[in-house]
Amino acid sequence: MSKVLAPPSPGALRACMARFATGVTVVTYDGEDGPRGATMNSFTSVSADPALVLISVARRARCHDRLIDQSFCVNVLGAEQEGLARLFAGAQGLKAPDWVADARVPRLAGPLAWIECDPWRSYDGGDHTLVVGQVTELGHRDGDALTYAWSRFGTAVESSDGIEHLI
Repeated sequence: MSKVLAPPSPGALRACMARFATGVTVVTYDGEDGPRGATMNSFTSVSADPALVLISVARRARCHDRLIDQSFCVNVLGAEQEGLARLFAGAQGLKAPDWVADARVPRLAGPLAWIECDPWRSYDGGDHTLVVGQVTELGHRDGDALTYAWSRFGTAVESSDGIEHLI
């Protein structure tokens, strides 16, 4: 007879996953009273053809219901943009963001990369919803990336030896 293991506690899973370094994004969208955003580090590319990306949105997040069925923009933050990550995570007293005036979807000014998406599919992910967006437009710049590991922000320094030519 096989032994049935108890699932890990949410706290134990968070502590384990904190060891996995990620980039930091702010996902922006149209709110009822203007542009809004939420800091997220659960983001990944899914497919090159069609161009798809995935964000994982907590069901309890205020942005949840808006993000599952409308266009959004994933703003990948540069190392110098930690303040934006904190602002959209709920920190008070920080400078309001600059927005791109003519963007189809609310977009932050000056991110390391940005990816505009239309809703494609949503999937149940337990206490999260996995939202897959179809990429409609994107752009990027050079610079160091903002990272998150061990429950702290850090920096990934831009390398001059990228692998973009291999992809």
